[in-house]
Amino acid sequence: MGEDKRLAAVVTLAQGMAAAHTPRESWRAAALGACRALDGSFAALSVWERDLGRLRVLVNVGERTQDEEEFPENEAYPVHQFPEITEFLHERWAGGGGPNAWVETADGLAAGRPGYFHRRVAALRRRGRGCCVVAPVVLHGRAWGELYVARPAGAPVLDGADADFATVLAAVVAAGIAQTERLEEARRLAYTDALTGLANRRAVDVRLDEAIELHRREGAVVSLVVCDLNGLKRVNDTCGHAVGDRLLERFGSVLSLCGAMLPGALAARLGGDEFCLLSVGPAVDDVVKAADELCRRASELELGEGVACGIASTEEPIGPVQTARRLFRLADAAQYRAKAVRADRPVVAGREGPGDLVVRLADAPPPGRAERRSFRGRPL
Repeated sequence: MGEDKRLAAVVTLAQGMAAAHTPRESWRAAALGACRALDGSFAALSVWERDLGRLRVLVNVGERTQDEEEFPENEAYPVHQFPEITEFLHERWAGGGGPNAWVETADGLAAGRPGYFHRRVAALRRRGRGCCVVAPVVLHGRAWGELYVARPAGAPVLDGADADFATVLAAVVAAGIAQTERLEEARRLAYTDALTGLANRRAVDVRLDEAIELHRREGAVVSLVVCDLNGLKRVNDTCGHAVGDRLLERFGSVLSLCGAMLPGALAARLGGDEFCLLSVGPAVDDVVKAADELCRRASELELGEGVACGIASTEEPIGPVQTARRLFRLADAAQYRAKAVRADRPVVAGREGPGDLVVRLADAPPPGRAERRSFRGRPL
């Protein structure tokens, strides 16, 4: 491959990773770009998980064998089977060398000096491949993982020039991964409450819109639990805001614990002393059970005064739910009702008892009633 074509391949790989919206898309773009740049038939990107002592495959692209999934859940190898990522690289860097790629064939080492190759040779033979190039991916000055590109048996064997080019490609991949990690961190911060580590109001807005659309399209059960932590102002006034923050953090942990009873539920802090759980799929009775447990645990928190908890669910007789705003308004009204009657259990919109007035109150608020919050800038 000429220099112009190789430069174009590097640019294409970088652009593909830059256009990715998720880590998976980024990994796939990296592997595909390297595979095409090196005229390979197969490529993989793997990460070294130091804490688990293994090399885990993130993505496989190209001509895969039956045991190679595109995004494998459990394809990982103990690093002692491929010790070059730990021992060989460390020795090279300690001696002033760089993380250069090397080539192996089904017959053994072809170019480079990794020092180990018997596992890779066996893998090439087992999968009908003739040769491969292995390029270490280095991030923040440390071995992050490896880029692997193979050609089928009978194809031209990769050589030293290909190994040098793979080293360049691995550096481009590392830059792309670093950018993806920065974007993921920015997204995480944008949708996370800094104090509790729960999701924030923005995350709830987005997820609730998606959930209501799923309900309208497929009839999925959507349930929203809105709760208000009682006694926070008293704690702040008498013990200080640092103690109040600890109470919020502790309740956030309890909310997360109870939310785990509902597969896929989103636990969030809306702001101040207001929190919520958003559940998509589980039956409303399961949601009520989780909310019951939340109320029980909240009542046992030191310094706190329990929690007022309201639930609105599309599985209850609350009428058609066409918008996220309406479900939020119903859950909020149920929470208001729970606080008004000092309920020690959740109030469910549409159910007999404290919840039987909630739907009417939520859908037809008295004239002049002050609105306590808005949804995406609009009054509830």
